[in-house]
Amino acid sequence: MEKKVLKVNGVPKTVIANPEASLADVLREQLGITGVKVGCGTAHCGCCSVIMDGKLTKACVTKMSKVEDGAMVTTVEGIGGTAIGRAVQDAWVALNVPQCGYCQSGQVMAAAALLSARPLPDDDDIDAAMSGNICRCGTYPRIFAAAREAAGTKMADNVDVVPYDAI
Repeated sequence: MEKKVLKVNGVPKTVIANPEASLADVLREQLGITGVKVGCGTAHCGCCSVIMDGKLTKACVTKMSKVEDGAMVTTVEGIGGTAIGRAVQDAWVALNVPQCGYCQSGQVMAAAALLSARPLPDDDDIDAAMSGNICRCGTYPRIFAAAREAAGTKMADNVDVVPYDAI
């Protein structure tokens, strides 16, 4: 077991974990941060995504042995504390992006990471950044539109966004 202090969503947290434990399990089980989801467990679906030390990270395959003492970890619970994160969350709400919602924390984190690295992404940038996230409900047009909205660009003309109350 190893003891580490992580700065999670801006708050120092002490964890004691097996070096082979995943960051996702530590966040969920020790710290109660349930916005970090574990879907595939192989870094393919993206629902476990967090931002660690400024980089989008798949927490389900990130072993605690690879997490530095003092690492800064931002989850969907804390991303709204940044201007970019708030813009992403606001766009997700405005465009009614989630359906079942399971993947959405990872989607939001991927969009926030993209916009932090590239504030005015083009469509190819958005496609590339969001390609590491799977949405079983198929809300990709809304996800794409919300990423563009958060970046302050106009939505694509071919994106049909249907509010939930109209369904």
